[in-house]
Amino acid sequence: MERILFFIKKYIPRRLFRTVQPFYHFVINFCAALWYGFPSRRIIVVGVTGTTGKTTTVFFLAHILRHAGMRVGYTSTALLSDGKRDWLNDKKMTMLGRFFTQKMLARMRRNACDVAIIETTSEGIVQYRHRFINYDILLFTGLYPEHIESHGSFDAYKAAKVRLFKHLARCAKKRAVSVKKTIIANCDDEHVCAFLAPWAERKIVFSQKKCEKECARGAERLRYAYKETNDTGVKMHFNGSEVQTRLLGSFSATNSAAAASVAYALGVTHDDIIRGIENLPDVPGRMERINAPEGYMVIVDYAFEPVAMRRLYETVAHLKPQRIIHVLGGTGGGRDRARRPKIGAIAGKNAHSVIVTNEDPYDEDPQRIMEDVARGVRAAGKSEGNGLVIVPDRRDAIRMALVHAQAGDIVLITGKGSEQAICVAEGRMVPHDDRAVVREILGV
Repeated sequence: MERILFFIKKYIPRRLFRTVQPFYHFVINFCAALWYGFPSRRIIVVGVTGTTGKTTTVFFLAHILRHAGMRVGYTSTALLSDGKRDWLNDKKMTMLGRFFTQKMLARMRRNACDVAIIETTSEGIVQYRHRFINYDILLFTGLYPEHIESHGSFDAYKAAKVRLFKHLARCAKKRAVSVKKTIIANCDDEHVCAFLAPWAERKIVFSQKKCEKECARGAERLRYAYKETNDTGVKMHFNGSEVQTRLLGSFSATNSAAAASVAYALGVTHDDIIRGIENLPDVPGRMERINAPEGYMVIVDYAFEPVAMRRLYETVAHLKPQRIIHVLGGTGGGRDRARRPKIGAIAGKNAHSVIVTNEDPYDEDPQRIMEDVARGVRAAGKSEGNGLVIVPDRRDAIRMALVHAQAGDIVLITGKGSEQAICVAEGRMVPHDDRAVVREILGV
């Protein structure tokens, strides 16, 4: 079935295909669900969306639910799981098409999963990949401008996200599942009302501040608080209980609270939620720490846009490094060109030295992308030979950072996290993993 549909697409003229593309995506997603027997009708499905924190929240939620004795499968940017096995996502895509998501749901059902968690992106929603998935719970983590060039405007980006929550009204009640159709939202986010507006049988908000928004009237309220980052991680409160985690950053408290709120909606006991948060492990490629024998720390993180980059530096400041050496690049393929000098400026302002390198150029000129990033670094006061160097080969850039690092320093490597390839021209993917490169060079 899949091969037939893609064979048809191959022979449709490109101009005509652009016209029929929405219908094509709708049909292919229907066919995928039909081919695998509409697997989401017989399993609890949680959808997680927002600008940031989606992947981490999916991972945290799966961990908390498993700690409570549930069998869980999930799809996310970093990791995939069919309920029996977890593995790194090497597809360079979050909400995969080509029948993949429905195939994963079918495998989760076959493996007797209690819950399926689907990281649901705006691009996936525009391409109807959320249709024919019978969601039970939808989680909104937060929203800020991102993927603007892809969607055309922030309003269009926001509208794409909201479409997922409107879709909940189309999702039929499941006979074998007692969970109510539920919307869970971050009440501290300024856009929360748009996501609470659609129909749901049950609505829950979580917040650090007192949630007094009119749109949250009638919703159940859960409170959390970020207290501090200490030597062992983050201390926080959730629903009246103090929790010490091994995670870093105030955003880890928010992501933990988001995951805990979904667990609450699924009926997990408060004690199991707290114990689950206490035992949360690092997410691969998200603030992943690698300690060098020479006494410095390497942090590999996915941060690739300004808000996440600022949060990363806020977290690193708590670790009181002697110096920060930052390896970063920019993404090609028409992906938000305007952010390149912005992330360069953030690195230039906060790091002792910045190494600008290749990331995912796709069909763009890598040199131009690196120059866009370097322009921001220069605007922050650095220059070549004075805190700035451009090294096109990413492996060489990482090696340079590690060679120059000393005891007490932190080396930041951002933009790719646990991704398994660099995307270059003509759709080619060159195998690469920042974390594996670091461990190979350090011999750890």
